Amino acid sequence: MEKLDLSKKYKTYFSASQTPKIIEIEPAQFLSLTGKGDPSGQAFLENIQALYSTAYTLKFMYKSIEKDFVISKLEALWWFDDSKFAGISMSEAPQKIDRNEWEYRLLIRMPDYVDSDEIEKAKAAAFAKKDWLLIKQVEFFQMAEGKSVQMLHLGPFANEPQTLAIMAKFMSEKGFSKNGHHHEIYLSDFNRTAPDKLKTILRESVR
Repeated sequence: MEKLDLSKKYKTYFSASQTPKIIEIEPAQFLSLTGKGDPSGQAFLENIQALYSTAYTLKFMYKSIEKDFVISKLEALWWFDDSKFAGISMSEAPQKIDRNEWEYRLLIRMPDYVDSDEIEKAKAAAFAKKDWLLIKQVEFFQMAEGKSVQMLHLGPFANEPQTLAIMAKFMSEKGFSKNGHHHEIYLSDFNRTAPDKLKTILRESVR
């Protein structure tokens, strides 16, 4: 039985160059968990663990009916209170807004054949095994980003403003404005990879 690997099926979605590019992103569906606060804190780590626990439970459920799939890369949407922090650009935000003010939606992309009913069954099974209340907050989430600008960021998360500034200049030159939350796809496992070796796709839905 061959596993479905979404990173191979949707190569445009899971790859980026080191220069800004305009791409068209297809609608997709995800396991999702929302939170707020410093991504270096314990709460962020626990949210990731709850999301992965559900994802792997779901994977093995589908494997039992010969629809196995590879667990996709971790992703996240990031945003903050626009009224409270009005006038701060996307390249300035990481430096000017305290980490505890950031809100996020963690994401793991799912195959099209995964449905919300099966996700609820996986949550119940994962909770029965782990007894983590966070698992009950995992959601089925759909997203249609459409036209987007993206770029591959190499190195520490702390250096992202440099890449975001390049993207912001590109977007301004093309006459684009943001049309959604900031999106990151973590191609590297940031718990096991040296900061200077990290690879992260930075994406902005635009109009």
